[in-house]
Amino acid sequence: MLHSEMLTTGLLAGGLLALYFGAEWLVRGSSALALRLGLTPLLVGLTVVAYGTSAPELIVSLAAAMSDQSEIAVGNAIGSNIVNIGLILGLTAVLCPLKVHLQVLKLDTPVMVTAALLFLAFFRDQTIGWVESWVFVLLLILYTVFNVRLARRQCDPAVDQEYATAVVSPGPSFLFCSMLIVGGLAALAVGAQAFVEGAIQVALAFGITEGIIGLTVVAIGTSLPELITSAVAALRKQTDIAVGNIVGSTICNILAILGFAGVLAGPLVGPGVAIANVGIMTAFLVVMTAIAWTGFKLERWEGALLLAGYGAYLTWLWPT
Repeated sequence: MLHSEMLTTGLLAGGLLALYFGAEWLVRGSSALALRLGLTPLLVGLTVVAYGTSAPELIVSLAAAMSDQSEIAVGNAIGSNIVNIGLILGLTAVLCPLKVHLQVLKLDTPVMVTAALLFLAFFRDQTIGWVESWVFVLLLILYTVFNVRLARRQCDPAVDQEYATAVVSPGPSFLFCSMLIVGGLAALAVGAQAFVEGAIQVALAFGITEGIIGLTVVAIGTSLPELITSAVAALRKQTDIAVGNIVGSTICNILAILGFAGVLAGPLVGPGVAIANVGIMTAFLVVMTAIAWTGFKLERWEGALLLAGYGAYLTWLWPT
């Protein structure tokens, strides 16, 4: 019994460590390469960094779906978004009140809610089919293209400078960037496999569904890159980066996870994931949108309320 517990702990801890470093190397290598190819720091921050910090969620969900544990994939997509808004945005606002000037987010937030509502409609039978996954993939492509075009037209000098000081500078060579990307992807693949296996063992040990594990343990674990990126940005008073990372990652969690996992290993079936969880996720995203369209000012007490809301969600979700 003790050996089994140690093995499960080792899988979770080792997998989480590999996921963290994999995401870090992937983001650094991809950011440096993108800058070398002529992308502005703002575009790198809104696309490469935001999507790169979602790599653990995507790889873990893909590994779970390919291992016939699609409940973990679906639960991870939902849980990670609730973590993003309730835990990460809440904690970030407590660390530093958020006043965001990035007008691009006024595109992102309606896209975020639209994606959530589509998820709610598609998941009414607790299944994301192959065609529905393709809808998510196509929306991700359209969103990325439109966001890049909009960011180029609506470039606030203050925001651009904020990203310029935060986004990693180009590495010493193309080879160095490539090595970081390959190493990051390899670490993500190994870490995802170990983390999923550990999560399954936890579910078996506690006698709870894989969906609940996906909504909690996996969601929190794979959201560490977003948490660290946003917390560090908040402490440095780079609030546009902190919020931009959360919003971009949240959109990616729905469109990329459910899209690519469903296309490559679908259909995604989640009988252990109550549709109420998608409703709760959508409610958190609506709150985020309301903040965006009222000047994007989030005080410390409002961040504390988001944290309390996330705590209430965990209390409701986790079985006694």
